[in-house]
Amino acid sequence: MERWWAWQLALIAIATVYLSPSQGAPVEFSSDTLINNVVADPHTGRLYVGAVNALYQLNSNLELEAHTETGPKRDNRQCTPPVTESCEEAVDTDNHNKLLLVHRDKDLLVVCGSVFRGICSLRNLSNVEDLIYFSDTKGEKSYVASAEEGVSVVGVMSYYSKDKENLTVFLVGKGYGSHDSTKLISTRILQDYRDWVVFDSIIEASAVQANPFVLRYLHDFRFAFKDSGFVYFLFSRTLGMQDTKTFTFISRMCEDDQSYYSYTELQLNCSATNKYNKVQAAYVGTPGLVLAQTMTSSGQYGRVSASDKVLFITFTSGEDSSVSAMCMYPLKSINHRLVEITGACYNHNGMINNTLAVYSPYSSKSEELCSSNNQNDMALKFKCGAEFLPSPLASKSEFALRAEPSLVRKGHMTAVAVAVEMDHAVAFLGTATGEMLKVHLSAHPEVYSRAPGEVTGDTVNKNLLFDSSLQHLYITTEKKITKVPVHACHLKTDCHSCVSMRDPYCGWCVLEGKCTRKQDCSRPKEENTWLWSPDQQCVRIESFSPPNLSCKKTQQVQISVPSLPRLMEHDKLLCVFGSFVTDAVIISTTTVQVTCSLPDPTEIPPTPDQQDYVSVPVTIQVNRTIQVTSGEYHFYNCAATIRKNQNTPCIACVTSQWGCQWNAQDHICSDSDDAVGGEHIVKPQQPDSCPQFESPEPLLIPVGYKIPISFQGRNLGIYQDRSFSIGTELMKLTEEDVAQDQISSFKFRGYEFAYEKQKEVNISFHIKERGTEKKIDSTLTVVLYNCSVGREDCSLCKHADAKYQCVWCQASKTCVYSELCPTPEPAQCPNPQISDIIPRYGPLNGQISVTIKGSNMGIKKEDIKKITVAGVDCKHLEDRYSVSTSVVCRIGPAKQVPPSDLPLETPNSGAVEIEVEGGRKGVSQVIFTYRDPEPKSVTPSKGPAAGGTVITIKGNNLDTATKDDISVTVGNIPCEVLSFGEMITCKTGKYRVLKVPSDQLKVTVWYGNNTSKDVEAAFQYYENPKITDYSPKASFMCGGRRIVVTGSGFDLIQSAMMKVQPSSDEFSQNNSSAKFVQTAVSKNDTVLLFDSPAVEFPDLQSLRMTLHLDNVIEELKNFVYHPDPTFNKLDKNVITETSIIIVTGRGFSKAMTAHEAQAFVGDASCHVNILQDDKLILEAPSSQPRAKSKRQRRDTTNDLLDLVVKFGHGEWTVGSVYYARKDDIPLAIIIPAVIVPMLLFIAVSVYCYRRKSQQAEREYEKVKHQLANLEESVRDRCKKEFTDLMMEMGDITDMSEGRIPFLDYKTYTDRNFFLPSKDGANDPMITGRIQIPEPRRLTVVQALNQFSNLLNSKTFLINFIRTLESRPDFNARSRGYFASLLTVALHGKLEYYTDIMRTLLLELMDEHVKNKNPKLMLRRSETVVERMLCNWMCICLYQFLRDTAGEPLYKLFKALKHQVEKGPVDAKLKKAKYTLNDTGLLGDDVEYSVLTLQVLVHGHGPDVTPVKVLNCDSITQVKEKIIDQVYRNLPYSQRPKVESVALEWRPGSTGQILSDLDLTSQKEGRWKRLNTLAHYNVRDNATLVLSTVLHTQSFHQHQDCHDEKNALLEDDNTYHLVRPADEIDEVKSKRGSMKDKAMTKAITEIYLTRLLSVKGTLQQFVDDFFRSVLCSSSVVPPAVKYFFDFLDEQAQRHENVDEETLHIWKTNSLPMRYWVNILRNPHFIFDVHVSEVVDASLHVISQTFMDACTKTEHKLSRESPSNKLLYAKEISTYKKMVDDYYRGIRQMVPVSDQDMNTHLAEVSREHTDKLNTQVALHQLYQFASKYYDVIIQSLDEDPAAQNKQLTLRLQQVAAALENKVTDL
Repeated sequence: MERWWAWQLALIAIATVYLSPSQGAPVEFSSDTLINNVVADPHTGRLYVGAVNALYQLNSNLELEAHTETGPKRDNRQCTPPVTESCEEAVDTDNHNKLLLVHRDKDLLVVCGSVFRGICSLRNLSNVEDLIYFSDTKGEKSYVASAEEGVSVVGVMSYYSKDKENLTVFLVGKGYGSHDSTKLISTRILQDYRDWVVFDSIIEASAVQANPFVLRYLHDFRFAFKDSGFVYFLFSRTLGMQDTKTFTFISRMCEDDQSYYSYTELQLNCSATNKYNKVQAAYVGTPGLVLAQTMTSSGQYGRVSASDKVLFITFTSGEDSSVSAMCMYPLKSINHRLVEITGACYNHNGMINNTLAVYSPYSSKSEELCSSNNQNDMALKFKCGAEFLPSPLASKSEFALRAEPSLVRKGHMTAVAVAVEMDHAVAFLGTATGEMLKVHLSAHPEVYSRAPGEVTGDTVNKNLLFDSSLQHLYITTEKKITKVPVHACHLKTDCHSCVSMRDPYCGWCVLEGKCTRKQDCSRPKEENTWLWSPDQQCVRIESFSPPNLSCKKTQQVQISVPSLPRLMEHDKLLCVFGSFVTDAVIISTTTVQVTCSLPDPTEIPPTPDQQDYVSVPVTIQVNRTIQVTSGEYHFYNCAATIRKNQNTPCIACVTSQWGCQWNAQDHICSDSDDAVGGEHIVKPQQPDSCPQFESPEPLLIPVGYKIPISFQGRNLGIYQDRSFSIGTELMKLTEEDVAQDQISSFKFRGYEFAYEKQKEVNISFHIKERGTEKKIDSTLTVVLYNCSVGREDCSLCKHADAKYQCVWCQASKTCVYSELCPTPEPAQCPNPQISDIIPRYGPLNGQISVTIKGSNMGIKKEDIKKITVAGVDCKHLEDRYSVSTSVVCRIGPAKQVPPSDLPLETPNSGAVEIEVEGGRKGVSQVIFTYRDPEPKSVTPSKGPAAGGTVITIKGNNLDTATKDDISVTVGNIPCEVLSFGEMITCKTGKYRVLKVPSDQLKVTVWYGNNTSKDVEAAFQYYENPKITDYSPKASFMCGGRRIVVTGSGFDLIQSAMMKVQPSSDEFSQNNSSAKFVQTAVSKNDTVLLFDSPAVEFPDLQSLRMTLHLDNVIEELKNFVYHPDPTFNKLDKNVITETSIIIVTGRGFSKAMTAHEAQAFVGDASCHVNILQDDKLILEAPSSQPRAKSKRQRRDTTNDLLDLVVKFGHGEWTVGSVYYARKDDIPLAIIIPAVIVPMLLFIAVSVYCYRRKSQQAEREYEKVKHQLANLEESVRDRCKKEFTDLMMEMGDITDMSEGRIPFLDYKTYTDRNFFLPSKDGANDPMITGRIQIPEPRRLTVVQALNQFSNLLNSKTFLINFIRTLESRPDFNARSRGYFASLLTVALHGKLEYYTDIMRTLLLELMDEHVKNKNPKLMLRRSETVVERMLCNWMCICLYQFLRDTAGEPLYKLFKALKHQVEKGPVDAKLKKAKYTLNDTGLLGDDVEYSVLTLQVLVHGHGPDVTPVKVLNCDSITQVKEKIIDQVYRNLPYSQRPKVESVALEWRPGSTGQILSDLDLTSQKEGRWKRLNTLAHYNVRDNATLVLSTVLHTQSFHQHQDCHDEKNALLEDDNTYHLVRPADEIDEVKSKRGSMKDKAMTKAITEIYLTRLLSVKGTLQQFVDDFFRSVLCSSSVVPPAVKYFFDFLDEQAQRHENVDEETLHIWKTNSLPMRYWVNILRNPHFIFDVHVSEVVDASLHVISQTFMDACTKTEHKLSRESPSNKLLYAKEISTYKKMVDDYYRGIRQMVPVSDQDMNTHLAEVSREHTDKLNTQVALHQLYQFASKYYDVIIQSLDEDPAAQNKQLTLRLQQVAAALENKVTDL
């Protein structure tokens, strides 16, 4: 047991060492929210992390010590802290950390956030959870930071001397936020002191704290620090003028400057042109000795020492957003330039070298700023400024401190930190893509590495910190902090990989065999013990002595190792040769020599084939384990040298580099041995002493003929009296005897060689000694030649060199060796033969080259005497002559055409004739023709100015001449010819003229130099395509992500390609050839679609994406490739009832969204619900799909299915999943048989007992179940329909207010108030016309104004209304009409109207409550006040409709209309295939197809409009759809009516007018069918003409029309799609069986699934409308809140009004009274036409809306209407929506009477002038006139009326209006 524990502890210890942070994976800390700031406490090493809504305290290993939540807080920027309940706008607001400062002396952490106007708090540095100070009651003086997320804040701790006491303060620099304090720089105290409180701004310096600076300058503070008594702020800003260019400034002031007199700004320029102008991050540190020397020697920084402070800054560029740079500024240089600037102002009027160098920033003063005096040291004497000296100051741009960039990089460098190692400066640079670059700041700074750690793609925060040991770096990205070592030396295990890093931290520790820092290597100061990485040097073997050795020998070798370090006495040196180990001895002479013993010959590996030596690896080791250096030692094998040349073994042996000798007697090659001698021994490098055969004669041997060959022998003494044989590879394994002529002369009789592969070939002979068959050196090489190869005719044969003796053999018609031909060679060759001419056609003007192919066309160019082509002389081009086979000549112009009456054949055609030396002539069988090419058309006719358009030229005879002869120009711009034939294609060049588009340019085709053919005005250059944007801007390496490029002019281009290739930088110098290309998936004029190319490239950051649009190349800047995501193993493999699968990993959201991602379980798709960077939440199919692979399908025992995730082209199988099965319960089998029957009996008894009571509920559940099954069956169909609808409604769903045809206010009120009246559209209120005789018009107008005044008397009006309502003949219609008239008449005083309405409502309410039926109030519009309320809602909600609810309602209407018209609609029955109303459902299956018609509108130009219709549509329906599409941008009222247009189809030469009924209409008995497109046989893509009907028709047209109409009007028994049953059919159907009737009903019910389909398709639109109307969290019209509060008050006033009654009142007043009306009648708010079929579906939706607003539960059964069942499942959701809406309104801030009256007055003022007020008064008076006597009587009985003389006033009105007799 003890031993086991010991093992455990040992393992733990090993793991601890192995996984220590410095050696193992980087340590990380993750935040749930965005990290804003990180600061470190240098004393404790702790880190303090300020994030959104959180503050963390971490130890140096990033372990969490304390955490506190800082938000969200209830806040609003408009409210002044403290934020209480009185701040109604307050909402939960994220708290962004703006500033963190460590105050070590008092153990405090200053924390400033964005809430409460940027108030700060003090927390315990040892435990941040401990809040020491916070106060939000101190007012504006305590607002430190900014409330806006984008405003940067920096700060630095300092002191403030007061009364000989140093107070702790911190200085803050911040940009401007709209609700912040306006202090640019402020000093904040950290303690209460006299009148000052904590965080009080204790210095008031108007120059940098006043309003003028705020917004114009756009300050962006990036860094603050202090040094040598000064405080510095680094920021960028504009110059405050109209120019928005940004400049970087550093400002300086004295640390204890109590008035900011010393505040001075100095502009910093990075590069000579200040290209890099916006600071991103900065770091202050020492440069180290080497960088200091480099900076000094460069001459631009002055003298810099190693201990000087340098400011390292990273910049971005305003000119080129894709690059950034780092510049360095010594503080000494900054301070020196600041002194120059201030000195110039204090002493020299601000002038340096007669140039103004200084100005006052943030000031509009124009007076003289600077002064002049004789004290030259004012700037030094008053280094902190003074009250009498000017301030603040800033340098002019000409005197900015300039530095050249030390490093320029693609991408943004967002963070910088600098460390010094071994006197060398190393910069760590964070980038916007999450990289950490390491840069050796040498004379030529270079990025030598990326810091360890994954590239996350998140921006590196500017807070880049070292730990206290400077050995680690804390890298902060958006939500993560990573601790990484500053070097990765230990990861390199050999010297070469160590030094190849070029890392200044690292070097190779030779005697320890590891890559380390210098101080980590023992004896680092001794020479050659530690080799620095950037020096790129390792210990190496310089030479061996001897340099090589025979593999048959062994001896000692001396190895020269000049850089071997000094060894200690206890160190043991070894040499290792392969596996042979031997001790080594060091001999120190001028260079270090290591002496070792070589291995025994038996231990040397065998010599490889084709080599004469073997290489053995050599390593020199210290103490058996540490390898110091390595090399290779060669062991040679003399016996193997003869492998190099088998024919000359002796020469190969003695000439080898190894110094071998040849033993001719034994025929062996061996090591050189001076002890062995004799004439048979050939010593090294003496090849002339080898026995050998040489000097063959002759050197040329013909094929097929034996020629004896003689040759010489040398050094053959030892072979005296021996015989030899000769052979070669071409002698086919036979060998010939060699005969000896003399002592040294030999020969053999020759050989009849065969060889036909080429004209000549070298053959080498070998010679063997007969008997021993040993090869004796032979250098016999001759040339074998074949006369017939390449000399196919006589001329070519005669052209052969005389040395070959080739002749043309007439008998065999071949070229052979002269001895092989039995007949003499003819003196002359046969006549020339012409086999082909190229080209066969030429232009009439000639001047093109003709190539004549054939044979025997001369031996030399001078042999060609004459050439004619079609009778025309052709000039021989001698420089292009090929012997015998090819002649090229330039033709002249064709002969003139003779008179046509001469019976000659066409002179422009003819054979080619050639005459050669000797009068021999040849005539071609092929005919050459002169003809005139005619280019006629060019397509396309336009292209981009950059060129690259491939144009096709068509015409007649274009394939005249050859491709080489023609050229094409567009205008004068060359067009590169691509193909030539019956059509010519060429690629346009670049158009260099500024005018775009160009004029119509002619296209010219040149044939040779003399013939040009033009196509006039054939091509036009247009402006190059422009790219405005593209998205998304990232992809994974796997590619395949859909990239949408938007712009203009894409229709001009033919080829669109996306290319990704590396841009050359230090990481990709050798990979510029890598290129990844993808062509466009689709394109139109404004959009290009690409799939991002897949890339295989190690350095993703250097990739550059470009678009190639023909010749236009555009870079897609800021496109980023990310590494492919990684997926973890699935935590859960089972799919339960929730069907949710969670996949984890990393990097998902870098280049993917949930919408784009795909996932599959087996062969079924999963819906990706949520995609986060580390998590995917998938919704699996509810039922188990099939396996994707056949193997898995065969394996029936395996229920596992592959889960595949697909991002673009990348697919990952992340695991296997299976569907959970409901486990069988074993107990169910074991339960005793007695218990089961008992339970069954009890269950049956209960069932029987409760059967009757539960019948309805069962039925309901059954119906619900059936509905669920029904919905499941059409779900896929719904999704498809919805997808199609969304795609086809692209122009609807993307709507601006201007696209929605809202009615103007007058038409809206007219239709709502008066359209339902009995007169409808003819009502005087709508027409605006009343009959008044002209002489009485003035009198009537004055009387109506008096009547208006009378109506404005509340007493009169209330009395008037009560009197009318008391009359029995004043019916409901009259009351509604009266109320509407009253609304218009009183529109100018809506607040008065509202008061009347309230009074009448209170009376109505009291009446209903008194009668104990309060729920009936407002149910119907039976009273004047109820209609007044409806009109009041109309008025108050008009603007809400336009702003909010109108768009979703219009989308719903358009979607419904689109869906209905998508399928057949019976024009007569008004029934549709797609509807929501079961009574309007077309019960028959009507076959139809979709047609796209090309509609041409008569008189509107040649443009056609594509319109989708159905072939079963009646002609009227087709017209309606055409008018809808053609005039879609016009409101309905401005479109032509169906009756006013005619539709004409022109299938052939004659047109045909299409109409619903004509003489061709089909008849079925007494029924006549309406004509459809199918009836007329109109096909897809047919062109129809829409024209306006003319009233003046010709006689014949009129006559035809008249006859036709008479024929059609005989009866009206017409039908469209479904013919109604005749009486006979009806009688038959009555006799039919019950079974038939049931079958008919069942068949009809099948079609009810269409209702579900349409419902599912439109569900989103219905939901959107309901949400817009019933959402209290967004905009609620004030009238609704006002009226609902009124109802709440009245409900409390009456005891017997419960919540349900109140709910009914609210429902009856708004949803039922207004929204249902608008929903049923979209034409009350929009200028649209609502067809009967659409109206039927709207009725179903409005009924659903009504059901949702009621409190009563609707019990559904099988007998319930389908319309009710359709939305049964959604009703509960909608009911909750209504309840939440009412509850939300109740919780809103009340609308006061004053606010409401103000709102109503504004409506009155804006709209009253548009209404027919006078007409309304006139119509109102008709009621007064009708009930005149009763009204007079009622007024007389009312005391209040008598007091106001209302009776008299009415009588006066009556007298004026109708001469009524009064008592006056």
